[in-house]
Amino acid sequence: MNTEDKDTGKNINALTFEEALKKLEENVLSLEKGDLGLEDSIRVYEEGIKYSDYLIKKLNSAEKKVEELTVKNNDGIQASLSTEQLNL
Repeated sequence: MNTEDKDTGKNINALTFEEALKKLEENVLSLEKGDLGLEDSIRVYEEGIKYSDYLIKKLNSAEKKVEELTVKNNDGIQASLSTEQLNL
């Protein structure tokens, strides 16, 4: 699977979350306009899936990091760990 952005030539994994989200939004708008031919529509849809998969991975990673930074202490009260405690 090619993970290169057609406009920038950058690997999709090198894009920031915001850049990838903007690209996905552009793809959705292009498809919603309905003026693309079949082949272009399929290409844009496939690119959108790549951006969507990348964004989901980024969100899952962020969620995991937040979960790691927040732990329950013995009383069940939420306590945040400092980066020193996590050896970051």
